[in-house]
Amino acid sequence: MMRWLLLFLGGALLGGIVHLATVIIMPRTATQDAYSRLARIAPVNTVISLPAPTPESATMPFMDPAFATAICRYDLSHGTLKLTVPVSLAYTSISFYTRYDVAYYAINDRAAGRRVIELELMTVDQHNQIPED
Repeated sequence: MMRWLLLFLGGALLGGIVHLATVIIMPRTATQDAYSRLARIAPVNTVISLPAPTPESATMPFMDPAFATAICRYDLSHGTLKLTVPVSLAYTSISFYTRYDVAYYAINDRAAGRRVIELELMTVDQHNQIPED
């Protein structure tokens, strides 16, 4: 009985390791991720509006046709990026993602508390070069 229990626990441990390794590696090896799909239609540092999704052709999977979506692939190697978005009566949200689909910042119209959302995106080195006053 103890032998079967150890065999089961060893199999579960090995399966867990394989599962975690697959979940971590798969997003980096996928060829049709969000970034590569948007790279075909969006130039760098330019905001473009995505067309409304249809069942036959959607830029990204699971897009909601009730939302107007705009994207901007950004490159901070040449300087900071200033973003100004007017808040409308409808819901307004801005999200920033890494190249590998990890969301690292998001803000919506209610959190902004103003009629305009103004953000300046920069690297740590660019932030350190800004005078403190």
